[in-house]
Amino acid sequence: MTAQNSATAQAAVAVPVRGPTARRGLLLAALGVTAFSLTFPATAWALEGLGPWTVTCARTVLAALIAGCCLLAVRASPPPRRHLPGLALVAGGCVLGFPLLTTLALTTSGTAHSAVVVGLLPLTTAGYAAARTGSRPPRAFWAAAVAGAAVVITFAIHESDGALATGDLYLFAALLICAAGYGEGGRLAGLMPGWHVISWALVGSLPLALPGLALALAAEPARLTGHAVAGVLWLAAGSSFFGLVVWYRGLALAGVARASQLQLAQPLLTLVWSVALLDERLGPAAVAAAAGVLICVAATQRAARRTGPGRRSGHDRTTRSSAAAGVP
Repeated sequence: MTAQNSATAQAAVAVPVRGPTARRGLLLAALGVTAFSLTFPATAWALEGLGPWTVTCARTVLAALIAGCCLLAVRASPPPRRHLPGLALVAGGCVLGFPLLTTLALTTSGTAHSAVVVGLLPLTTAGYAAARTGSRPPRAFWAAAVAGAAVVITFAIHESDGALATGDLYLFAALLICAAGYGEGGRLAGLMPGWHVISWALVGSLPLALPGLALALAAEPARLTGHAVAGVLWLAAGSSFFGLVVWYRGLALAGVARASQLQLAQPLLTLVWSVALLDERLGPAAVAAAAGVLICVAATQRAARRTGPGRRSGHDRTTRSSAAAGVP
């Protein structure tokens, strides 16, 4: 890896660029968040006819087939060997780990509850990005992010009668590994097209997902209802492929720390889908928590925009130059 490429990759997870490039990145990230907001309702549909292990492996296999066809269509070259550890982390965190742990959580927790807990993901992602690159977003940014996390933790404890439930433990574990996958994917998206990142991670997951699907189908009862099929198809095409394609591109253009905070809005969107698609009834605590994290989204974006020129790092200038030159 050249020094220039290394700097460009680190820039993707450091201080974001300004202007049209950052706005385009935030728009793509918001599109990814919209796709992700349907993940829990789609998982709930899939679980109506399939077991959690079957759902996880089936979505991965189908998404990998979509990704493989796209790579073959453009005759994409295999990624350099130096990128394989990062792609393995993306696969372990975003392709396999997060879907499995959240699916297991949904067998014991409601969709609305799980969605609000996942509101912690932006904080863990920004924390990984800062630790990975040494970037230092302003204090106001961290204050707003921590406030959003506090709202989520308070909500989770309130809903569990003062103690964290098993589903919450699954969700918190999912947050940690997914944050690493997001951060590493954002770094790699500064070195290769964002859709290549998730596509190669998906294809690389096939050796585990295929036998896993065979074992899951043999061990778990399957009932192919309309909801189950529609849920798995969305999880594969929408959540595991399209959503991550635009998400990683958005992280690369706007910076992981800033773009990841848009995901604080995901719980609110998921609550809307839960009411519309699952007929769930929302308590006032869920609505208040979702509104609280949405306010924190606005605060993190305002803090990021107010970062003065004097606080801009060399990584920021590298990203600006790379984006202007059309580097993905």
